[in-house]
Amino acid sequence: MKYQWILGTLFIAGSGFSSHLAAHDAAIEFRAAGSLKAAMTEIISAYQGKTHAVVTADFAPSGLLRKRIESGEKVDLFASANMKHPTTLSQASLSGDVVMFARNKLCALAQPEVELSSDNLLNQMLDNKIRLGTSTPKADPAGDYAFKVFERAEQVSVGAQKRLEAKALQLTGGPDSAKPPKGRNPYAWVMENKRADIFLTYCTNAVLAQKEVKPLNIVQLPDHLSVGANYGLTVIREAQPHAAELALFILSPQGQEILASYGFDTPTLP
Repeated sequence: MKYQWILGTLFIAGSGFSSHLAAHDAAIEFRAAGSLKAAMTEIISAYQGKTHAVVTADFAPSGLLRKRIESGEKVDLFASANMKHPTTLSQASLSGDVVMFARNKLCALAQPEVELSSDNLLNQMLDNKIRLGTSTPKADPAGDYAFKVFERAEQVSVGAQKRLEAKALQLTGGPDSAKPPKGRNPYAWVMENKRADIFLTYCTNAVLAQKEVKPLNIVQLPDHLSVGANYGLTVIREAQPHAAELALFILSPQGQEILASYGFDTPTLP
């Protein structure tokens, strides 16, 4: 996907950033998926350093953010952990076109006492003694992607999908999910408190969780179970002009390099 094509799709005018953008009338209201928090916090800091703009960011499950936007919350720019939620806004004429700006995939985060590998992952998830954690489908795309893994499991073992869906503990990402202490990674907190033996989450989340709780293990899903996640970016209708400039920065080589440094695959880098 060509960088210039992406910019044209978003209808972003102009190029580069300069100090004349310092006088912003209002903060850019930015909403993004929770899995983007670490990367986007650094991107926002870099953008503000170039432009002196003020950005107010809130990170939450993408589905919940979409509902907030639909309910009239003032938002200028939305970065989702899937393409579905921003596309829903675009089709309802609540935002502009949607551009994929990053990719992620699911990994298994496991307690140190669980003997887990890519080869035995499915058998371990199906084991009645193993507590399997996921995020909340519909509210959080990570939960939707986890349930796609269960669909793939059905092709390997008949009956696996229903068994996995029935046993999955939806521990994060929902409106009623327990909230971790401020500043804690939710997946590290869930695993530290022994609420699951295996947790399916984004690989980028798993890396951040392991930094907080070092004994945790990260296991790649085998190819026949692997599920990828495409992240979508859209400028909300009637957004202030500087929102498009922030979108451009996210898609710029510098923004994409920051995303890549956190483990995301980036479509606009060579």
